[in-house]
Amino acid sequence: MWHRAARLGENTAREPTASAKKLSAADTTVSGDTEEDGVAGTPVVRDVLQSVVSALVAETGRAQLDVVDAGGGTGGFAVPLASQGHAVTVIDPSPDSLAAAQRRAAEAGVPLRAVQGDAADLAALAGEKNADLVLCHSVLEYVDSPAAAMAAIAAVLRPGGAVSVLAASAVGAVIHRALAGRFDDARRLLAGISAAGAPVIDNSGPVLTRTRRFTLAGVTGLIEEAGLRPGAAQGVRVFTDLVPGVVADADPGAAEALRALEQAVSAHPAFHDYAAQFHVLGYR
Repeated sequence: MWHRAARLGENTAREPTASAKKLSAADTTVSGDTEEDGVAGTPVVRDVLQSVVSALVAETGRAQLDVVDAGGGTGGFAVPLASQGHAVTVIDPSPDSLAAAQRRAAEAGVPLRAVQGDAADLAALAGEKNADLVLCHSVLEYVDSPAAAMAAIAAVLRPGGAVSVLAASAVGAVIHRALAGRFDDARRLLAGISAAGAPVIDNSGPVLTRTRRFTLAGVTGLIEEAGLRPGAAQGVRVFTDLVPGVVADADPGAAEALRALEQAVSAHPAFHDYAAQFHVLGYR
């Protein structure tokens, strides 16, 4: 069972700063939007996904890919992909989110399949080896077993298929807690980070919104344990949440400069774990 009270509008990592909202507001290609999680609209995720989709189209020789968006919520990623002509299925435990996704698809004039269900049942719901691309964005934080969820994703992927994983960073959360003056929370999160890469339970919020946070090594390990080959990784919002909104507001060019900085730093391995989230690809 997914426990994701935050999916309907609350940022699961932390409330984005004004800089973060400015950075993501204009992105509409293959991306989610700030309404869902304040993160998905960043150009880092958008551009990587667009490259993955283009590569899969070329490799398969099919203009229409079969895409499964696990935990796709209200369709922030799914509808733009469907608008490109791909066959997209959103699987989510929330009927309200699925209804919103279908409304969004109807407004865009594109077909979208919406199925209520959990990550553990992904193969039964989507079919084994039926997907060219699976999106797993802000899902591992909430499922009962991240390893079981990743195994289910692997079962759904066709040979040569890809999974796009977006996960909250434990290291980034420690930094942000400390900078916010929440030193005890930062210390508790820090104590949970291990060299083995096990997920860290964030107990700082209400019981129903408590989530896991990960290290990049931990998510890469989950991908490998599922029999998939890890691909490229990117840091998502390394600096954006640290920049006060007044800084971005004072300079008309600040938002674009920050966007360029985030693009440049996203692929730098030294900064991956410091980001608010990281994005990792896996291949079957």
